[in-house]
Amino acid sequence: MRPMNIFLCGVGGQGIGLLSDVLTRACLAAGYRVRGCDTHGLAQRHGTVVSHLRIGNNLFTPRTPPGQADVVVGLERLEAMRGAATMLRTGGTVVYYDTVYQPIHVRLRQADYPSATALESVVADRGGTLTRVYLDNLKDPRMQNVALLGRLAVMSAVEDVGVDVVRQALCDTVPPKVLDANLKVFEQVVNASDE
Repeated sequence: MRPMNIFLCGVGGQGIGLLSDVLTRACLAAGYRVRGCDTHGLAQRHGTVVSHLRIGNNLFTPRTPPGQADVVVGLERLEAMRGAATMLRTGGTVVYYDTVYQPIHVRLRQADYPSATALESVVADRGGTLTRVYLDNLKDPRMQNVALLGRLAVMSAVEDVGVDVVRQALCDTVPPKVLDANLKVFEQVVNASDE
């Protein structure tokens, strides 16, 4: 497999760290070498948080260069759009959870929040594909990251990192007291994709 870059983006508190940890564990279990790094500084203030995963041999830096992400994973629409605009390679894939976390300038009516159509346009301009994930009955928004994991697993976004491998990585990563609830969300997305 050629080297692959995954760029994860969202808002502090959405669980990018868990998403990154599970994907890293799953890739390692599939036999890949993985380099990565996270930014956590803005997590306490609901600011932008990103994580880089680079998969393959002969990678000397953990950061994905701008315009070189094969997959952008966004935990909310604005961050998905920012990730697509700056990090997505031509023909890449964007997978995002369709939720809204309005930054202060939007709440103060100094800017507009991007529509789903605007995100579609940014991805189309790069010749990419866009996958929206949303669960009507998701009671705990902290599990939106697990819904995205389910979609990435079904898509086999990384070759040989499918549902079984990601499920096991999730079981190995999530604390036992919340594992069942997370697995239910994961399986809901997986089963919906089979329909």
